[in-house]
Amino acid sequence: MSQYPRFLPVGDKALCIELGDSISEATNRWVHGLSREIGSLGARGVLEVVPTYRSLVVYYDPQSISYADLTSRIREMEGPLGEGEAVAARLVEIPTLYGGEYGPDIGDVAEHNGISEAEVIEIHSSADYLVYMMGFLPGFPYLGGMSERIATPRLKTPRSAIPAGSVAIAERQTGIYPVESPGGWRLIGRTPISLFDPGREPPVEIEPGDYLRFVQVDESEYVDVQSRMRAGTYALVMHQMGRTQ
Repeated sequence: MSQYPRFLPVGDKALCIELGDSISEATNRWVHGLSREIGSLGARGVLEVVPTYRSLVVYYDPQSISYADLTSRIREMEGPLGEGEAVAARLVEIPTLYGGEYGPDIGDVAEHNGISEAEVIEIHSSADYLVYMMGFLPGFPYLGGMSERIATPRLKTPRSAIPAGSVAIAERQTGIYPVESPGGWRLIGRTPISLFDPGREPPVEIEPGDYLRFVQVDESEYVDVQSRMRAGTYALVMHQMGRTQ
């Protein structure tokens, strides 16, 4: 019998539910399926559900619901979710200008892997990346699915400031910096999309369980999207995918 799910207290106001011991799409589907189910419970006292790669944390008000009662209610629903819940996932297009001043490390990525910059772009933009979780910074997507053919170590000395929208690689991961921040990932491009805007509702439009596709654009297309973002007239290009999620 599987040891999962495992229910663990996190202080006196949160419950951690572990659903696996490795990172995989199947485990992550279970995480997000169970997260949705808990959210739809409408249980009094449940404050927030935070999904991660292989687990989720449920924050609750102990004066409204006890740890034992909350655990019991979730156990009643978790069984069938282990097989995954069939729903359509969203595929979000991320226009990206690769190389040059927007991706100053793309040459290093190419050299490290013994390929051309054009091949780096082709490989990076040919996959659909699952958003396993959000974290580190508001709107920072942790993505899975990058080819090992372009995996590259982090910088030995991190930069003190990385521009918002920078598309980067670190080891076998790729991601997007939603706001300007320090960082040590290799910059290969930049998107004009604003992943985090505190004045927007919702402030983060990309969600865990979405898939991202990087779409190569030229500088004129980049500037056009950037202008429309600033004017509030640009809408993310999204598609429905027939994936089990």
